[in-house]
Amino acid sequence: MAQFQFPNQTGFYQGKVRDVYTIDNTKLVMVASDRISAFDVILPRLIPYKGQVLNSIAAYMLTATKDICPNWLLSSPTPNSSIGYKCQPFKIEVVVRGNLCGHAWRTYSDGTRILCGALLADGLKESDYFPEPIITPSTKAHAGHDEDITEEEILRQGLAARDDWEQIKKYALQLFRRGKELALKQGLILADTKYEFGKRNNEIVLMDEIHTPDSSRYFYADGFDERQVKGEKQKQLSKEFVREWLIQNEFMGKQGQAVPEMGDEWVETISNKYIELYEKLTGRKFEPMQMDDEEVYQKIVTALDER
Repeated sequence: MAQFQFPNQTGFYQGKVRDVYTIDNTKLVMVASDRISAFDVILPRLIPYKGQVLNSIAAYMLTATKDICPNWLLSSPTPNSSIGYKCQPFKIEVVVRGNLCGHAWRTYSDGTRILCGALLADGLKESDYFPEPIITPSTKAHAGHDEDITEEEILRQGLAARDDWEQIKKYALQLFRRGKELALKQGLILADTKYEFGKRNNEIVLMDEIHTPDSSRYFYADGFDERQVKGEKQKQLSKEFVREWLIQNEFMGKQGQAVPEMGDEWVETISNKYIELYEKLTGRKFEPMQMDDEEVYQKIVTALDER
């Protein structure tokens, strides 16, 4: 993906998936690439249309939740880009879990019953619902792996003031509830997700992407109960199938492990899964972006001028 130079640009940061440009120290331009990461490692192959899917779902969900809490988004001038306010981020990923799956299940199956300070009951099966959604925060690492953290550690380390943390938790649970409602209308169950928050003008603001396959895990609602009773794996739409493939090929991002080769067929499978989730979650037909880098650049510049 081309690296742009925008008028009045004052900073640039390349994340695992997004290229982030700071404009006038007050706004951000985020351009979603087709890069894919897992276990905090960027994998070697690009996934066609992945950036468009992520950005489009995030914009859709930010618009559908803006009545719950303020968010950073101002506009999406192209299917793979967004413009929004620059905020001072809390260095916390706020993970909300409604079901026992993913990292929580891997931790639970190893015998651990306390996750980020949350007590987990004995006798649960993979993908079981928790009695109520739980929050299991992690630190937001600039490089390397994010680390689980407890509420007590967040407050002790000064990652958030107590009043701010209480408001963040309230927002996160409300957003998760809305996300579940939107998903269920489309025949999906939002099993878990993560949110990132910041501050702008002393107000807590929802940042980054929300309810995308990179930040969330969705199960198919149809047949969910039957599969749980039978002890079968749940059908899901998320990036978890990529993580599972990596684990099967003995890669979890640990030192000395080599990323397995990703063939063309596997790359196409991942791309199709992302497109499927976009269509399933939004109820809209996916229209592949037909823009070159110059057109993307011009549309972003025009949108910045209008702001």
